[in-house]
Amino acid sequence: MAPQPAADLFPEARNPEGTIVINDRCQVRSHSGHRVVIVCGITLAHYEVNDTVAEAMAMVSLVEQGLADQNDVAKAFGCSARTLRRHQRRFEAGGLQSLGGVGGYPKGRHRLASSRCQLINRLKAAGHSNREIARRIGVSEMAIRKSLQRLGWKQADRQADLPLEGIEGANPNLSAFSSSPPSPVEPTASLAPSLTVLAGSADRDPADRRTDRLMARLGLLDDALPLFGSGTNLQGAGVLLALPALLNTGIFDCAKKVYGKLGPAFYGLRTSLLTLLLMALWRIKRPEGLKEHSPPALGRVLGLDRAPDVKTLRRRLTQLAALGRAAQLGRELAQQRLTLRGSALGFLYVDGHVRVYHGKHRIPKAHVAQMRLSMPATTDYWVNDAAADPLFVVTAQANASLAKMLPGILEELRSLLGQRRVTFIFDRGGFSPKLFRKIIDAGFDLMTYRKGPIAPIPNARFAPATTRVEGRRYAYVLADQTVRLLKGQLRLRQITRRMENGHLTPILTSRWDLGAARVAYHMFGRWRQENFFKYLCAEYALDALADHAVEPDDPSREVPNPAWAVADAKLRQAQAEADQLQAQYGFEALISSERTRPSLRGFKIAKGKLGGRIWTVLERVTRLQAQRDKIPKRIPVQSISPDPVVKLAPERKHLFNLIKMVAYQAESELFRAVSPHYARAQDEGRTLIQSALTSTADLEVTKDELRVTLAPLSSPHRTRAITALCEELNKTPVLFPGSSLRLRLAIRAHP
Repeated sequence: MAPQPAADLFPEARNPEGTIVINDRCQVRSHSGHRVVIVCGITLAHYEVNDTVAEAMAMVSLVEQGLADQNDVAKAFGCSARTLRRHQRRFEAGGLQSLGGVGGYPKGRHRLASSRCQLINRLKAAGHSNREIARRIGVSEMAIRKSLQRLGWKQADRQADLPLEGIEGANPNLSAFSSSPPSPVEPTASLAPSLTVLAGSADRDPADRRTDRLMARLGLLDDALPLFGSGTNLQGAGVLLALPALLNTGIFDCAKKVYGKLGPAFYGLRTSLLTLLLMALWRIKRPEGLKEHSPPALGRVLGLDRAPDVKTLRRRLTQLAALGRAAQLGRELAQQRLTLRGSALGFLYVDGHVRVYHGKHRIPKAHVAQMRLSMPATTDYWVNDAAADPLFVVTAQANASLAKMLPGILEELRSLLGQRRVTFIFDRGGFSPKLFRKIIDAGFDLMTYRKGPIAPIPNARFAPATTRVEGRRYAYVLADQTVRLLKGQLRLRQITRRMENGHLTPILTSRWDLGAARVAYHMFGRWRQENFFKYLCAEYALDALADHAVEPDDPSREVPNPAWAVADAKLRQAQAEADQLQAQYGFEALISSERTRPSLRGFKIAKGKLGGRIWTVLERVTRLQAQRDKIPKRIPVQSISPDPVVKLAPERKHLFNLIKMVAYQAESELFRAVSPHYARAQDEGRTLIQSALTSTADLEVTKDELRVTLAPLSSPHRTRAITALCEELNKTPVLFPGSSLRLRLAIRAHP
């Protein structure tokens, strides 16, 4: 008789189906058309599901008696907290009877008859304002506005009788009230409605932009133009030192080409992007970090009365993310980068960066090398140039491996590079002979580490090799040879480096024209990209979660089968037991004396119990292996996930990555420019740039110039280096974005 399975000592406890937990003592259960509200095991209310009055009374009772929080109750019953507060007010005013309010159109409010639609259309076409039309018809202005939207009118201006002629700087040719027949709104490339906007600022006081804000509110301004005022010791104004480098990346032109406009707004596309870029250089790592800084102080650097707050900035990011054009913006920026630094793109480093996710949603897992664990995460693949400056970034679908992502990256780069031949450098994650063939057939070269065991290499094949790059000498001990993969169909070059401790590092490449030392230099230069990831995580919060939103993922995506993993673990355990018993049996045979058991048969009889255990375990191994082979190794994710299959929304994070990429590129340009003037640039160059960007500065506004004078730094030699940098930047005329003021940079002499 087969033994009965032991009872589970820790059975999984679940709430009955249809149960919604409000808090640790309150819950709601629904069953067979009825609903019960339970508090500490005692029934508080019992009613039918369709009884809205009883349900409203139950919600009010939970809140009024202090049993649950207002937000928790509203969430449990599927309504808003505002609806719950409305129930409370009604109950206080009229008791239980008032909770059964009659639905429909509010009594006493005039209803707009359908026959009036033609009259509204004629009045609007004649140029009357919404307020005047509402007065003539006898309804509210909101009703007229909604009726006009249903009739197909574009967004109407609300400045009914505002005399624009009295505003200094306003455009006198405003067509605020169109006399043409209404036409339906056509989709455009931008978010802006078709309105005539102001060409300049209507304000004259940099600290008071109320007129421009009014114009934006009325739909006549799509982005506030910068208006500067002179000042001394402005905190953070040293960041304007990076403005020439930021403009050199083409970020504003590319964004305008991709997104157009954000619609009528005081903080438009240009201002929002400039704010995000300067935040990155200020090391304000998240929009929430703006709460710790003075908006008027930051606004003076932007040419505004105050910098945008957190909600405004996040609202702009939401507008941009809704268009889904971050990938297009990345391609435009990469094309600009090719024009600017084409000479540094002969060698491209490709690697993935894993961002761990600690939220409540179930998303795909990835291996985190630092923790040596598989955790929920998202993988971004970056392409960097020879100096480890980023070129562009893509987000992998379901944490796809580098070998799967490289073909798509190759296609993207081919469209950017044309017929130019470059060399891809990547680590062992992309090792695949079939992939190597695709890379070579696509007109690219490759460098990577060889994966797996290699044939022994005689010591005579190794020889010293040196190369000199940027004035520095690099020496290696290398062995150069030819290897064949894919059954001899793929011929590559293998360069093996021998360390002083004897460790061998084999490198595979398709470059036959480079010296062995130069190949080793470029391959080991891959650590520059690792340093780039480390620097961006520490200084720019690369791993920060930009958006908590999720979106549906492919439910048919295959994932490892947990049942196969369990069966495989049992099989490996049985195999380990068999190996241990066989080792014990062999050891007994080794130490067995021939005088005691001269024949093999005698030894088998003496060790019969041990041999029987071995055969039993081997039979179990065979049975477990057959059971595991019947289980599919990968199955669709929807078959094992009780929750909807989702992934983190990638659009906003992609935008943040591009912003940080452009800020890092500008910082790198400044670093390269200051290096000839600073002896310790390799060790302290970026620290010097960062201290200059966060320093105070004086602003002086003239008719055609914005003069920025930075405060001296901590020591004379650092001040002299930034002085030389300012002189070099002033050689190229740069206009502040959105203005006609030329930027003039200087630094006060060190006292």
